[in-house]
Amino acid sequence: MPPEGGKKPLLEFLKAYRDAVQLVIDEIWGLDKTPSKKRLYRMFYSKLRGLDFRAHHISEIYKRAKEVVEATKKSRGSKPVLRRLTARISTYDYKVDFNTKTLGVAVLNGYWVELTEVV
Repeated sequence: MPPEGGKKPLLEFLKAYRDAVQLVIDEIWGLDKTPSKKRLYRMFYSKLRGLDFRAHHISEIYKRAKEVVEATKKSRGSKPVLRRLTARISTYDYKVDFNTKTLGVAVLNGYWVELTEVV
């Protein structure tokens, strides 16, 4: 399912998303207690909006980073380094059209990427 307009916008989004989650992980790793969602908002919202993420993306970035840090500390692991290109997408950040079998995904800078079924 290559995106409309090539793979570049989707890959850029996935790399930026991974890097943003890693940024949050790096900043909260050394803290004694994992910050609340409200504190994470105050610490990172403006920085991540400056990187052109949508508000719903930022919320998912907080959740993912917090889960990774808590799980790793619980298992007494070392600071995690993310490698895979994955992103959690809020229901507000995608559109499905079953008639045309396309999936629209919101990426950076307010752009949308359309993924279509390849037969």
